[in-house]
Amino acid sequence: MTVAALYLAAAFAGGLVAVLLRLPPLVGFLVAGFALGAAGAPDLPYLSTISNLGVVLLLFAIGLKLDARFLLRREVWLTTTVHLVLSVALGVGFLGLLSVLGATLVADESVGALALIGFALSFSSTVFVVKMLEERSDARSLYGRIAVGVLVVQDIAAVAFMSVAGGSAPSPWAFALVLLIPGTWVLHRIWNLVGHGELQALFGVMVGVGLGYALFEAVGISGDVGALVVGILLARHPHAGDLSRSLMTFKDLMLVGFFLEIGLHGGPTASELVIAVLLLILLPLQVAAYAVLLWMMRMRRRTAFLAGLALANYSEFGIIVVVVGASNGLLREEWVVVIALAVALSFVLAAIVNRRGVELATRLVPLLPHHGNAVLHPDDRLVDIGEADAVVLGLGRIGAATYTRLRDDYGLRVVGVEHDEVRIAELHDLGFDLFRADATDLEFWNRVERAGSVRVAVLAMPFHKANLIALARLKTAGFTGRVAAVARYDDDVAELRRHGAHAVFHLYGSAGAALADHAAEFLVDELPSPGPDPAPR
Repeated sequence: MTVAALYLAAAFAGGLVAVLLRLPPLVGFLVAGFALGAAGAPDLPYLSTISNLGVVLLLFAIGLKLDARFLLRREVWLTTTVHLVLSVALGVGFLGLLSVLGATLVADESVGALALIGFALSFSSTVFVVKMLEERSDARSLYGRIAVGVLVVQDIAAVAFMSVAGGSAPSPWAFALVLLIPGTWVLHRIWNLVGHGELQALFGVMVGVGLGYALFEAVGISGDVGALVVGILLARHPHAGDLSRSLMTFKDLMLVGFFLEIGLHGGPTASELVIAVLLLILLPLQVAAYAVLLWMMRMRRRTAFLAGLALANYSEFGIIVVVVGASNGLLREEWVVVIALAVALSFVLAAIVNRRGVELATRLVPLLPHHGNAVLHPDDRLVDIGEADAVVLGLGRIGAATYTRLRDDYGLRVVGVEHDEVRIAELHDLGFDLFRADATDLEFWNRVERAGSVRVAVLAMPFHKANLIALARLKTAGFTGRVAAVARYDDDVAELRRHGAHAVFHLYGSAGAALADHAAEFLVDELPSPGPDPAPR
């Protein structure tokens, strides 16, 4: 327990320092891992198990939000394939240049070994990207779904390579996994019986780890892929979103072990450290490649750059690919430490960059030619809000209730804005007038301002950062109407008011006041009517 306490203290201290420096906590977890490794801290035997469990639950949660049909779209599979080829070519060229410049670690490797390193660096981290998208509430935005789709196709390519290079083809029993498709009906029936709360969370862990991970590992296929596949099979269940949210805290705690473990990979020599730092030069080139490819698929420039920035990191799969290559004599063992360090450094860099990813993507937009609205992909075209009096951003429970009240009780012409396709379909069936758009997009707010009819904007998105960015976009666009917003915590309320929100609804405090009002209404109804005033004496 003493060793576990040391690791917990180091992780907490690193995360706290990162937060105080206005960086994501995972940067602190990575630094804590490096510090523990450099200090020669004793091994924590079950850290790898905790880390693997976090990754499995993360991939299962991704699957619960993913439509498998989206992977067949050209902007996903074609972008991934072409980018992989370009990444390998860039990697070979860059490493060849380092060889010419005298880097001894590179000079002794064959072209095939350099291509394998380039292949390892072509992957982006599923764990890092999805966690970042969840923190922004962008996992179901268009760019977020493209990024996740690219990650899934990359993971399939990595698993295929490891099966071939490792000489361990899947068992013939792997074909029996197709029985999971009809078996989904049984899982749905069981799920309907468990209800909500801890039993639903336990059901999710059992299915993700027991069926997803364990079954696929048993037949020679990566258990991580199995967790993702089972999640996809269950994604159509009406409680899929609730299950994903119920696993969030547990999953996030387990993932602390993952980031610590990345930092604990062996201590590099000076030359290995230099090579790892130099490999970060390839990341801007990869962003450019993603952006250009997605732009060629008729995506808006902003969407293309947001997806490219989200994918601008190296993957833990790259470490595994290099380990498999080194164990089969395809390249030298030293590359395992170099790639592990490059992955960790890329996480730190990506966390810093993506903290202002929306602003950075907006600044990069002029670098690519403009597509006319008619030319754009149908899912990425700008919308016209018409003659609306009010716009509600975020159509969850609170946003939908706000929309209904403004429309039915106040007689306003209201439109809703949401980026979750599933939610949009549900609300369309209920008669809501809404469309898909990104509330953090300045071009959207410019259109709202040009419409000239909107008098109030309601920011009801579940993440405080998204509401703050949307508020800043409103001000930049010159919006002169009233702005109302929701917040969970007192400091969030103060920050929204400080940035110009005219009214802020405190979810917990205001809900308590509303509940008291409802209770008082019933109490007043039960009290006897007051009699006449007594006659004066």
